[in-house]
Amino acid sequence: MAENKTQVTVVDPADYIDAVEHPTRKSDAQALDALFQKITGFAPKMWGPTIIGYGAYDYSYDSGRTGSYLATGFSPRKTNLSIYIMPGYADFSDILGRLGKHKIGKSCLYVNKLADIDMAVLEELIRAGLDDLTEKWPVRSS
Repeated sequence: MAENKTQVTVVDPADYIDAVEHPTRKSDAQALDALFQKITGFAPKMWGPTIIGYGAYDYSYDSGRTGSYLATGFSPRKTNLSIYIMPGYADFSDILGRLGKHKIGKSCLYVNKLADIDMAVLEELIRAGLDDLTEKWPVRSS
């Protein structure tokens, strides 16, 4: 079976954030880094070239596919902030309804800037995502 493309790298997440060119995206990334560290208690790790992850989990599917992936995290992309709420199984529509301006994917939340959302609700969402993940797969330090 193919190995997971997104793996932990040796790149320093602080260096990655410092290299973000857009000033709002950079300050939002710094704020998210502090928030994720507070919520998870984990030090950030780079997953692939663009994702800052906090914690990890090991999965094993009925198909036989196994691997490890970040428990939660974010990526300060050029067009938006991508926030990863893993593994995307739970219905968080109640929390999302109170969040503010956002778009969602399967396990991803897209936000243009943190000023568009309620940070207390984002914290609640990240915690709920971790709780949901922990019910399925144990979360560990990455």
